[in-house]
Amino acid sequence: MTSPVLPLMDARLVADLRQSIQDCTERGLSIASKWSSELYYAIPSNKRDALISEGFATFSTSTPARSRSPRPSLSFADPSPASSAALCIPVTPENQVHLPSHFPDARAQETELEAQDEAALFAARAFMTAKEFTRVEFTVKNCKSAKAQFIYVYGCFLAAERKAQRDWYRQNNTRGQPPVPINRLLITLLDIVKNATDPWLLFLKAVFLSRLNRREEAIESIIRSISGYHWNWSVWTLLYNCVGDGDELTALLPLLPLPATHPLILMFQIRTMNELHSPSENELAMCDRLLGDDCFRDSAWVMSLRACALYHLHDFGQAEKQFEKILAIAPHRIDDIDVYSNILYVTDNRLKLSRLAHEFLELDKDRPEVCCLVGNHYSLRAEHEKAVKYFRRATELDRTYLSAWTLMGHEYVEMKNSHAAIEAYRRAVDVNRKDYRAWYGLGQAYELLSMHRYALYYYQHATALRPYDVRLWQAQGACYEEIGRLKEAVECLKRALLGADPRETTIHMKLAKLHEELEDQAEAAAYHRRVVEICCIEERPVQDYAKSSIFVARHNMVIAGGDLLLAKDYLERVANSNAEEVAQASDWLKKLKSVLITRPAIPITEETSDR
Repeated sequence: MTSPVLPLMDARLVADLRQSIQDCTERGLSIASKWSSELYYAIPSNKRDALISEGFATFSTSTPARSRSPRPSLSFADPSPASSAALCIPVTPENQVHLPSHFPDARAQETELEAQDEAALFAARAFMTAKEFTRVEFTVKNCKSAKAQFIYVYGCFLAAERKAQRDWYRQNNTRGQPPVPINRLLITLLDIVKNATDPWLLFLKAVFLSRLNRREEAIESIIRSISGYHWNWSVWTLLYNCVGDGDELTALLPLLPLPATHPLILMFQIRTMNELHSPSENELAMCDRLLGDDCFRDSAWVMSLRACALYHLHDFGQAEKQFEKILAIAPHRIDDIDVYSNILYVTDNRLKLSRLAHEFLELDKDRPEVCCLVGNHYSLRAEHEKAVKYFRRATELDRTYLSAWTLMGHEYVEMKNSHAAIEAYRRAVDVNRKDYRAWYGLGQAYELLSMHRYALYYYQHATALRPYDVRLWQAQGACYEEIGRLKEAVECLKRALLGADPRETTIHMKLAKLHEELEDQAEAAAYHRRVVEICCIEERPVQDYAKSSIFVARHNMVIAGGDLLLAKDYLERVANSNAEEVAQASDWLKKLKSVLITRPAIPITEETSDR
């Protein structure tokens, strides 16, 4: 008997989500606040109102609430050997998680300090909204509350980031420009928060560690931050950016201080797999559960997660329908509109892409997603120079906008400008080394330059990130063939077959050709025969498999114990068709008749054939 599925939503969760809107807004975390607000708004109103009423009734008559999630283990140790090998997170005895909301005394003290800092906090929030970051840090510099300390450090960081960006753009298109802007204040800021126990300061500590490429320490700080405060989506975003692959995600999930069915864990897992371009049916099922009537039924954000998962699974029809549903309930939502434009581009839907481009260009022409959308519109019309102009505009608006760099590289490849393509793809790799598309693009660009060994290096990187992508193995096989390493080319194409459509014949034909060049006639005949079988099942015209038929027939005629009846059947099929190889098939058919006179055909039984 299966246990009933517990609801994802309860009064405590709704109250925490509602509180997170205010908490994130007060600290200037606008993206996290927007995310919380969208989710809260997406809860069905009757469900939301009932749970809020229940929460008020419960909390007003009870002792101070404690977290319902299991208390996190301070060792962060995973009993699984595989997990331990994948993630080695350093732990020190002083790493005590700070949970002010669970301890009335600490909470009361913090409330008193915030009351003393009230005027400074009001001013700092206003300056943060106006992006006057140096005024933010000056205003709260001498404040004592943890909230003021966060705003001070965060303001310093944003001011330093702005200066680094400005210096980086000043060096644009010069030889001395570094790959990414360099924030020289990171070490100083890390020193300020190195002993932090407040979950918000732990988040900033994780940001600084991540930027300094101290990934495992960053993950440790992230887990401690989540333990103290669950609903800061910015810390979850930082965490999925730290995850290198699916195995690391599997090792990380048991370390998180929330049950596996918690909505935050589900959303984190789906988003991470989307970022790694490798979602599965499991992630789609999680999306469906989150979109259930008892959860975030009308959430455009969760719907967008589902649409992106379908896109990465190459189910473009369902992904398009999901995006249409999103635009029906949120017609002015710009987030992920670039992914929708990619789908319309791949499906060659020019009319819908053109309409979408004009609508969103009117809505906000200074969003990188919109520039990407317009770039795709021009690319589909083969106006590559205009497409490049809009993709470049997207990178000027946000230099970390990965899709724009990658798509710009694609346009330069179409324009046969390999050097510009390589530069664009390198920028994409600098932004995110986990995106296989940039590595694949670099391989294509070097192939255009006939630098096959370089191309092979980049294709191998792409294949490591996406090991089940047929195109990547085919590209790798083509490079090995070009440099004369035919055995490696065969292995790559065999690997490609594992993920290919069972009705696919191109790879089989290529393998047959390579085995012919390796003088392995038996293997070549086996692949040619597979081509014939697939084409016959699919009822394709004889022209598609005439050459394979003749090769298989000829092979059976020249080897000892060959299946002459099979050879006769294949040759007659070609000879009675309108294929170009009719004359060749007829000649071999005459030779076969003379062979049949001297060597009677022995029918090959299915059992013998299998052996």
